[in-house]
Order: sequence, then C-alpha cells, then structure tokens
Amino acid sequence: MSPEPDFDVIVVGAGVAGTVTAYLLAQQGLEVVLIERGESAGSKNLSGGIMYCRAMTQVFPNFLTEAPIERRIDRNQMCFMNDDSWFMIDYGDERLHSGGTAVTVLRAHIDAWLAEQCENVGVTVMPGVKVDGLLIENGQVVGVRAGEDELRSRVTVAADGVNSFICRDAGLRPRQKLDQLAVGVKALLKLPDGELESRFGVSDDHGVAMATVGVGAGGGANGAGGFMYTNRETISIGLVLRLDGLVETKKRTIDLFDQFLAHPLIDSYVHGAELVEYGCHLINEGGWDMVGQIVHNGLVVVGDAAGFTLNTGLTVRGMDLATGSAQAAAPAIVQAIKSGDVSAAGLASYTANLDRSFVGQDMKTYAKAPQFLETDRMYNEYGKLLTDVMYRTYGLDTTPRQHLLAAARGALKASGLGLLTVAKDGLKGVRAL
Repeated sequence: MSPEPDFDVIVVGAGVAGTVTAYLLAQQGLEVVLIERGESAGSKNLSGGIMYCRAMTQVFPNFLTEAPIERRIDRNQMCFMNDDSWFMIDYGDERLHSGGTAVTVLRAHIDAWLAEQCENVGVTVMPGVKVDGLLIENGQVVGVRAGEDELRSRVTVAADGVNSFICRDAGLRPRQKLDQLAVGVKALLKLPDGELESRFGVSDDHGVAMATVGVGAGGGANGAGGFMYTNRETISIGLVLRLDGLVETKKRTIDLFDQFLAHPLIDSYVHGAELVEYGCHLINEGGWDMVGQIVHNGLVVVGDAAGFTLNTGLTVRGMDLATGSAQAAAPAIVQAIKSGDVSAAGLASYTANLDRSFVGQDMKTYAKAPQFLETDRMYNEYGKLLTDVMYRTYGLDTTPRQHLLAAARGALKASGLGLLTVAKDGLKGVRAL
C-alpha cells in the first residue's frame, strides 16, 4: 500500500505558470507546495519582458494597481534593420494604455510578488530545492525526489520551463530540434537620470516596445530579431537567435549582440548606458509543433514546459500563455482530485479546457508563424527593399522624380527578388499571421 501523500499537489517551478497554478489550486482548498530551484521566486530569471496581462487581471483583479509592474506599453515599433539604414513602423494608441493590455515587468520582482500571493492563500513555498526526478509507481507519477528526500502528492505539475527535465523524465516530449529552439541574449541597461524619458519620448508610466528584424549581421535567420522595452529606470534589450542558424554560421552570440548595440538606430537609444545585467537562456520557437503531451497519469504540464510560446515577429508571447494554461489546468486538477481519478483520463479535461481557451486557439491560429519566420529574405532583402523605396522618395537630387509606384518597381527590380517571390512571401505571411 502506498504511503499517504504529503500534499494534494506539487508544483515544480515558481515562474508565472507555476505560481498562478498553485494560487488557483490553493484558492479551491487544496494543499499545495510550490518548489523553486532558485534561492527565491524569480532569482534565477533574467530580468525584463512584456506581459500581455488580460489573463493575469482575471486571476488578480488588483494586478495593474498592486503588482510591481514597470510601464504600460502603449507604443509598439516594428523595425527592419540593415547595416546603416532602417525602416520603422511606430504605432501608438491610448486604448492600449487605458486598457492595460501589456506591461513591462522585471521577473525578479513580479515572480516574487506572485509567490507572495500564493503564500497569502496557503501555498507552501519551498525555494532553494532542486528536484532530481519523479516518483513513479505502476506508471503513475506520485511525487518527486529532491536529493535523499521524497515528497508525495496526488498530482504533480511540471512548470519547470523550456528545458523541462520533468517532461523528459516522464517521456512526454521528444528532444527538441535545433530549428525549434533559440537563444535569447538579454541585457538590462540603465541610462543617466532623465535620459530614458527624453530618448524614448515617454512620461509617467507610458512605455515603448520595439521589435527588430535583421541585425545587419548577414546569415539570414541566424539574426532572427531583436527587442527593446522600456522599464521605469532601465531598458531591457536583446536578440533572439535560432540555434540552427548559430550552428550553421558559427557566429558567437556576444559578437552579434555587440553588433546590434552598435547599430546607429540602437546606439541612439543606448549610448552611455550602464550594464546592469547580462545573460542567455533558451526560448521555444517551434510554436504549435512543440506542444507535446501535456497530461499523464498523476502529472500535468503548463507554461513553457508544455511549449506554450508564440513568436509572430510582431509579438513574442509567453507569460500570458503561461497564465492561460494555469487557468485551464487548475479546474481539471481540482475535478480529478475530487473524483479520485488522477489518471491521464481523469485529468483530460485540462486538454479540453485548453483547446477552448485563448491559449489553444491562438497556438493553432499562429501554427504557421514559425515556418514563415524561417524565410531568410525577411532578415536581409526585404529590409533593404523597403529602405531603397524610401531613399528613392526622400533622397532628392537634381534628377527627375518618379511616382511612388514607379520608384517601388525600380527598387524591386534592383533587389533581384522578383514580383512572384514577393507575392508568394506576402501570401505566406498573410496565412501565418
């Protein structure tokens, strides 16, 4: 006869997915322990990110007023970058600010706040504990091993991130392919007092998010894209570089990042900044194709561990999908424990909940986005084509001017792309995005 469980639920990983799952379960009266490998929630996370927070405000109605958010993002910039030129779309909208659609957060702060909310509803938070493996009896996950200690539960939740060892231990996800993973290179920069507001044109809690395509480094999709977000006193900035591109070109992430920082556009924002933090981490890039089995006997998988990350080129989403997966998982776990059936069949309503939610719907809507973003021309030729059209418009000299359509045709011919290629790529983009 198996020993009695120590807890109803063990949640491994105190990121967004893990903390929200633990919070929702404890609200329903379950005994929950939240295990975190770091010294505290958020301590091992790289600072900085955009959280699309409508789902989070459903869980915590006071989130926008009480959580340690940095700025509300109400300007979004999309920029195609070449070696010494760029083409930018700058979209601002007060509705984004008043609605609190997206905010910048520093993970060390926001994760700690989420863990505190968990403690407030009775979750036992255990930081500084490294889980070494699962306890499995007769094909059923019954808890975890941490060193010489064992903790038993009715259900275990894997919220241990992109490189989830729990999923590997349970055999739920195949080894990821190189083209499904990227390295996120991120830094936190601090500008002299008053410079952030003047350079980005922001005030109060208004914020800007920039996404860039191409880093002037050549090598196609190797330079997948960059980002820059405004926090209250710092800038979060970095690159997302696909692993297959890095292996093929043998370029070093630090060299590409330095080149990105030195670009005339980026330098105009960050020159004179102090480096506060720097690091790299793995990112899911495979979209829907990376979502593996998320339910097993006695086990469910949420957040990045389940593959719930979306990069459309315009937005990079992870934290909202993590929140949504927690919202789908929690009621399924409660139902399974109350019914006494925590097998994969008993937990299957998680999958059904997820399919009905914005997480499942959006993952399927953008299922073709990763393949579209593999198009090398996105990172080289199209940026040059756009700036060439603009140069033919603004580079006035003594030669007679052409209508814009004629200038565009001339730029297209000079690019060597061909109208059919552009049309095919355009159609592919429409279908993917």
